[in-house]
Amino acid sequence: MAKQITDAEFSTTDGVAEWRALFWGAKTLYETGDFATGARFVAAVAEVADAVGHSPLIDLRPDTVTVQVITPGVGLSDLDLELARRISVVAAQLGLTSDPSAVQHVQLAFDAEEPAAVMPFWRAALGYVPVGPTDMIEPNLIGPTVSFWQKGYVAPRNRIHIDVSVPHDQAQARVDAVLAAGGRILGDRYAPAWWSLIDAEGNVVDIATWQGRD
Repeated sequence: MAKQITDAEFSTTDGVAEWRALFWGAKTLYETGDFATGARFVAAVAEVADAVGHSPLIDLRPDTVTVQVITPGVGLSDLDLELARRISVVAAQLGLTSDPSAVQHVQLAFDAEEPAAVMPFWRAALGYVPVGPTDMIEPNLIGPTVSFWQKGYVAPRNRIHIDVSVPHDQAQARVDAVLAAGGRILGDRYAPAWWSLIDAEGNVVDIATWQGRD
């Protein structure tokens, strides 16, 4: 059975320096140069996954492979850590270069007075499935996740905002880019867990990391 570990435990363990903890597990991106090399890498990862007894999520593109480790319903687990380590070894053996700065996870966040009252509507509309009492995912883990928050109050607008989970070492650069593009800081008291920013019309995005969280 998979044993849950924290984002901090994952991120500070030897052997996973090229991985970044995000919402929904940890990711990295490998530059393969061509599709055939990527396919060979994916085949090698499949053998590793079979040995560990735990499978990653893989996105194979013409010149890159993005790999995500996650244990649905748990988060990050000891199996994810072991799998990530072994995948890194395989990548090194194939001479692949990693670029963890290129990964992220996008989530839609709803502020709701009663999450349980509106979640069935959005599950039906999106075709998503529930994960716990406040979250839902696309059945194949493709596309953004959705989370419902009950804050005790609901603002008159911006009841839906976007969370962008980025590598912890890329967060400040992402915030700076948003500010340079005309955004403004709405609040940063929870940083580095997240920075809330607004566009010219008051729409909200949270730039988030694993740091500063329980």
